[in-house]
Amino acid sequence: MCNNYKISKVMIIGAGEAGQMVISEIDKNRKKLKREVAVIIDDDKSLLGKLVCGHEVMGDTSKILELIKKENIDEIIFSIANIKSSKKREILDLCKSSGCYTRTIPSMTEIIDCQVDFKIIREVEIDDLLGRDPIYLDTCKISQQIKGKVIMVTGGGGTIGSELCRQISKYHPKKLIILDNFENNAYAIQQELKMKYQNELDLEVVIATIREEKRLEKVFAKYRPDIVYHAAAHKHVPLMEDNKTEAIKNNVFGTLNLLKVADKFKVQRFVLISSDKAVNPTNMMGATKRAAEMLIQTYNDISKTEYVAVRFGNVLGSSGSVVPLFKNQIAAGGPVTVTHKEIIRYFMTIPEAVSLVMQAGAMADGGEIFVLDMGEPVKIDDLARNIIKLSGFEPDEDIKIEYTGLRPGEKLYEELLMAEEGLKNTEHKKIFIGKPKTFNKEEIFFLLEKLKESAFNEREEEMDPIMRKLVTTYIRPEDVNEKHL
Repeated sequence: MCNNYKISKVMIIGAGEAGQMVISEIDKNRKKLKREVAVIIDDDKSLLGKLVCGHEVMGDTSKILELIKKENIDEIIFSIANIKSSKKREILDLCKSSGCYTRTIPSMTEIIDCQVDFKIIREVEIDDLLGRDPIYLDTCKISQQIKGKVIMVTGGGGTIGSELCRQISKYHPKKLIILDNFENNAYAIQQELKMKYQNELDLEVVIATIREEKRLEKVFAKYRPDIVYHAAAHKHVPLMEDNKTEAIKNNVFGTLNLLKVADKFKVQRFVLISSDKAVNPTNMMGATKRAAEMLIQTYNDISKTEYVAVRFGNVLGSSGSVVPLFKNQIAAGGPVTVTHKEIIRYFMTIPEAVSLVMQAGAMADGGEIFVLDMGEPVKIDDLARNIIKLSGFEPDEDIKIEYTGLRPGEKLYEELLMAEEGLKNTEHKKIFIGKPKTFNKEEIFFLLEKLKESAFNEREEEMDPIMRKLVTTYIRPEDVNEKHL
């Protein structure tokens, strides 16, 4: 169907302004680009049969596969800059099913001076197939939150932490403090920001672990942060099932150290990065994140600092994400491993998640658990098949898919909000608030003492029962999955 010619025959999808720029660029530089426009597709019925830049519009999107075969198309360039993401996904899915090499132009806002550069006509990426519409931010409110303030990001070298640092830097903080236990990651984001902002950004890197309260006190005493974004955490579910004491030491008691120090040094606002795995947790990682949320709401009642949490699902491309794993497996020739054919997850891009975290943080009054709209859930099996297709292979033929079974503590379906919390709209359509809860503080701190004694003395067999008393929604995974099977 898709033959290799010296000059590639190209199908252009979109005869509007963006498409015309692509067509003109190819026509002007045919030999250099080794491409020629063979087919133009557009859903505007008034254009069918008409000439656009000297080429006939030969059909609408329903004719894509027919015209690929008829005209021996080698390459497709999706050239509609402004389109609903769901429609874009539908068209790109059709293009990828043809087996033809498919690329796309950026959005209209990314095209500068009305010129198309073939360097920015890129391959279709998994983000394009998620069907998520762009988000809109109240940048004035975020700027008021950040500008002229001392901002600290814990876990600042990690996937979410480093993106927080990138986006915070745009809003002119008085000082940005990157706190991380892993020097290589912290160094990488430090060098990136120094190169980008030269001397315009006052930037400090602190190598420290959140497990050491005295070290944190020295750091907070020195820098006096106004706002803390707490992204430092152990997040990998199966690893934390095998290392439960470490999950508790870091995610529960590391967070508790930060909450106490933030209170002591009168931090204005403290934003915890939480997870959908905190909802009715079936694993230790999720239980520790739920415990951290409980501590946020408890400390908000006893401190002048505004403590809030922001909860969301998986982010594409993060260090623990399935996407880099799938890509590595494809590069090795397969198989791609999926735990269960029916398993679903909610996904966001990293910049999108972080933008909404900052928006939620700017809206906070204290005590809220903000829940981000993650869009439609994605079947991991579909995600795996899309990535295989994007890599130029056919699922089950070129690259096999193996189903390995749910791992310990893994759910088929993640939930974003516990039923008893309820859900309230905010001024931002993609951000919601769970109803604040009150807790028995004496019982929480009593159980925390017992949990600390067990964890720091490596008595792992004691920890699960204590965590189930502390986090009463912590349940066995089979109790959740049975009803879905």
